[in-house]
Amino acid sequence: MALKRKKKISAEFSMASMTDMIFLLLIFFMITSTVVVPNAIKVLLPQSRQQTSAKPLTRVTIDANLNYYVAFGKEKERQVSFVEITPFLQDCYNKDPEVYVALYADETIPYKEVVKVLDIANRNNFKMILVTRPK
Repeated sequence: MALKRKKKISAEFSMASMTDMIFLLLIFFMITSTVVVPNAIKVLLPQSRQQTSAKPLTRVTIDANLNYYVAFGKEKERQVSFVEITPFLQDCYNKDPEVYVALYADETIPYKEVVKVLDIANRNNFKMILVTRPK
C-alpha cells in the first residue's frame, strides 16, 4: 500500500501589483501636494531677493484698482470693503490663533493702502507676511 503524499498548497502572493499601486499613489500625492492655492486676482507683486517659507492660511489682496479681497484657507477670494477686513481677520484668528496673514499688494498702489492693512494686523496682533515675487 502506497502512502499518498498530501500535496502542500502554498499560497503565493505577488507584491508587484501592490508596489505599483503604492508608487502610483506616492506620485499622485506628491503632485497634488505641490499645488498651491492660485491667486486668481491679477496682482503685480513687488520683487524681493528674500522669500519666506511660512504657509499662510489667510490672504488679503489689494489690486491695482484698490479693491480688497480676502480668503481663508483654500477658499476662493471674495471682494470686501475695507471695513470688513478687520472682522474677517478676527474670525480667522478665532479659528486658528497661530494663523499667518499674507498680504498680496499690487506694486502700483499707494504705500498708505499697505500701511492701513498692516495697521489692522498690528492692532490685533496678527502675524503678517508681505508677499513678493522672486527676483
